[in-house]
Amino acid sequence: MHFIKLIRPVNLAIIVFTMYGVRFYIQAVNYFQKIDDNRLDFFLLVFSTVLIAAAGNIINDYFDVKADRINKPEKLIITKHISRRWAILTHWTFNGIAFSIAIYLSIKYQSLWFVFIHLLSINALWFYSMLFKRKILTGNLLIALLTALIPILVVIYYKVGNTYHFGHSEFNQDSWVTIIDYSVIYLLSIFAFIQNFAREIIKDIQDIKGDKLIYVKSLPMQIGQWNSLRIVSVILLILPIFYFWVSYSKINELIASTPFLIATIPFSIAALINLLIVTLIYTDKTKRLKLYDALIKISMLFGVLATFYLAYFYL
Repeated sequence: MHFIKLIRPVNLAIIVFTMYGVRFYIQAVNYFQKIDDNRLDFFLLVFSTVLIAAAGNIINDYFDVKADRINKPEKLIITKHISRRWAILTHWTFNGIAFSIAIYLSIKYQSLWFVFIHLLSINALWFYSMLFKRKILTGNLLIALLTALIPILVVIYYKVGNTYHFGHSEFNQDSWVTIIDYSVIYLLSIFAFIQNFAREIIKDIQDIKGDKLIYVKSLPMQIGQWNSLRIVSVILLILPIFYFWVSYSKINELIASTPFLIATIPFSIAALINLLIVTLIYTDKTKRLKLYDALIKISMLFGVLATFYLAYFYL
């Protein structure tokens, strides 16, 4: 039970949900054409991504033991329930399995993308826990970028899997290049980056006391809690401003305005949640940090649900 808590099962479930949501959307939108998609290989890609994320959670707690004794003593697992030796051994075992899967995928699909991304993620999470999280905004941006990379990884899987190197023939369907529109997935990735960047800053505000013990120089420590929340507000406003601007353009141009508004209901809900968070920030300031964190998670969940919701229109 303590080990399960250590690897953050809810966060890992969101990764699985996101990747399969993107897969479901791509298949539904492109129902009219042949798409190469090996179920086992995609499962292995998701599994390796989850293993890297779990290993990242373990190594983060490994380096944060001192701070966690102050910030969240009730959630301290390493040294209290699991030894540091077993923690680091599990970390490297998970990463080893994930990297082995990446090598298999790269060899099968004749592409170094899988090895490159897995190796980059493993090292990024290690250096984040050991170094980058102690630098102002560096760690926040890194985690936000890695989160945004999850939907992009699925795009790379389909791009690599549907690219052929032999000559085109109208009599051989396997030689036809599949043209897939990934624009919605790119928007989802940007949405994930924005939400996670704001959430990371809020987490830094919550962890100020313990972070001082491990010499972290977070944004709240440098400019104060209230100024940090102002920056969070600006970041969170990007999504609703973008959504309402696009919605207004559709209505103003009379181009399928009703279908557009119906199709983007999950994004509109996420935008409204962001507006609620901003309102609460300027009403209560630093009094409800855990609530802001929870609301951002809910907003992100609606972003993930959007892939399944949008796919429904093509079925």
